[in-house]
Amino acid sequence: MSDDTIRLSKRMTELGLCSRREADEFIEQGLVTVDGVVVDVLGSRVRPDQRIELAARALNEQAERVTLLLHKPVGYVSGAAEVSGERPAWQLIKADTLSPADRSGYTFLRKHQLHLATAGRLDVDASGLLVLTQDGRVARKLLAGDCEQELLVWIDRPLDDAGLAALKAGVNSDGDKLTALRVSRQSDSQLCFVLREVQRRHIQRMCAAAGLQVKAVRRIRIGRVRLGELQQGQWRYLTENEKF
Repeated sequence: MSDDTIRLSKRMTELGLCSRREADEFIEQGLVTVDGVVVDVLGSRVRPDQRIELAARALNEQAERVTLLLHKPVGYVSGAAEVSGERPAWQLIKADTLSPADRSGYTFLRKHQLHLATAGRLDVDASGLLVLTQDGRVARKLLAGDCEQELLVWIDRPLDDAGLAALKAGVNSDGDKLTALRVSRQSDSQLCFVLREVQRRHIQRMCAAAGLQVKAVRRIRIGRVRLGELQQGQWRYLTENEKF
């Protein structure tokens, strides 16, 4: 077999056709063609120059999958509950918490609560924009770290110019080099961080290295999608015109 071949499912994700999990499902269901020929065997390999297409049924399935934007309050975990007493953010996805300002045109259906993946973590003690999606393409894009994240950070005291310069240069914490794309001062009590690759308690650790205590964190943007006027505890659908 030629050395330039790769697994079909991997190539499908590289092309942005779907997620790896979805690729395997579509292949098993006979919904994938390679150069016009149906390929339904998992583990099949292709060359980069071969034409890969999804059948109409697969495209229709993808079109029915929704992406939701939630203003997560403090106290909710972004993923599944791992210990007793934790409240997963997905529990807020219900009819009475749908924002009155939603302009997507979707009608809320029970199936929109199912198979939601959290695309990007947000600490339990942070609030703001959280993306929950049924679309593997969206999840893959956000989890790959290709999108900027903008966060407002409230601090316990003013930060001088030297401290701000130190944050912009990056800090070392527990053996990790923590950096931000941009750090700006909004006021004596508030900073704005723009990040791409986010590590565990990234902002809290950066601020601690600068002698600051973080009082609150709110994520207000992921890529080109903003939290906007979405109220805490409410959610809305991502519209067809919005792209991360």
